[in-house]
Amino acid sequence: MDELIMTRSDYHYRVMERAIALIDAPGGTQQSLDELAQRMGMSAAHFQRVFSQWVGLSPKRYQQYLTLAHARTLLQHRFTTLEAAQELGLSGQARLHDLFLRWEAMTPGAYARQGAGIKVFYGWHDTAFGKALAMATERGLCGLAFCDDNQEEATLADMKGRWPEADYLLDPAPAAPHLAAAMMQSGKAKLHLMGTPFQIKVWEALLHVPLGHVTSYGEIGKRVCSERAARAVGTAVGRNPISFLIPCHRCLRGSGELGGYHWGLSRKRAMLGWEAARLDAGHRE
Repeated sequence: MDELIMTRSDYHYRVMERAIALIDAPGGTQQSLDELAQRMGMSAAHFQRVFSQWVGLSPKRYQQYLTLAHARTLLQHRFTTLEAAQELGLSGQARLHDLFLRWEAMTPGAYARQGAGIKVFYGWHDTAFGKALAMATERGLCGLAFCDDNQEEATLADMKGRWPEADYLLDPAPAAPHLAAAMMQSGKAKLHLMGTPFQIKVWEALLHVPLGHVTSYGEIGKRVCSERAARAVGTAVGRNPISFLIPCHRCLRGSGELGGYHWGLSRKRAMLGWEAARLDAGHRE
C-alpha cells in the first residue's frame, strides 16, 4: 500500500475533504470530474492527479464509496462477526493493517488516578486524513486525534481532559515511530490503551474488525457484554482516544447509517472509502 504519511499529505486531504463536502451536500448527486474540479477552483488534470495520489482511484470511482448505499453494502458483504473473525481469521490485505499493531492496557488503578505520574509526549503530524495530534507514553501511542483549521487548542484540551493529571510535554518524537509504523505498515506500532476496563474491552473488539470491513454497535456489545448494551458501547466508541488505528470509524448503525464520529462524519466517510478502495485495489492485483 502507499504510505499514509507523505509529503503534502495534509494538503491532499484538505482538497479531498472539500470535494467530499460537495459530494455530501444535501441533495447531492454524483458529479463529473470537470464539475468537481471547477467547483474546487482547479483544473481537471490537477484535481485528478491530486485525487489519485491520495486515494489511488478516479474521483468518479471513489464517489461510489461515499454513499449510504455503500455503507449498506458493507453491512451486507463485509460485516464482521467478531467471534468468526477471531476463530477463522481473515487473510490478505483485510488483516494487513492489524498485523502492525501491538497493544497493552493501562491498569484500572492507574486509570483511576487519571494519569497521575505518567508522562505524555505530544506533537502535531501531517497525515492522509489531515493534521493529527499524536500522543505517546513510554509504552506506546496513547492518543491520536484529528484537527481542522484553527482547532488545535480545542483538540489539545479535549485530549488532555481524558487524563487530566498526566504530565504533558511538547515533543513529537516519541509518538512519531509508532505512528509511522502503523500508518506506513513498516515495523511494529505499540499502542497504550488508557481507559476504563469496559472502554478497553470495546477498543480491543474494534481492533478485530479488519481493514475494509465494518461492524455494528450491537455486534460490539454482544462481544463485550450484551447486544442490548449498544448505547454504552456507542459512548465507549466515541471516547476512543486513538482514532483510525483503533478503527472506531468501522462501526456503523445496524440501519447502514454512519452513526457519529468524534472527528467529523466527512472524515469517517473518507476513512471508510479510502480503506474500501485500497482493499478492492488489492483484490484486483
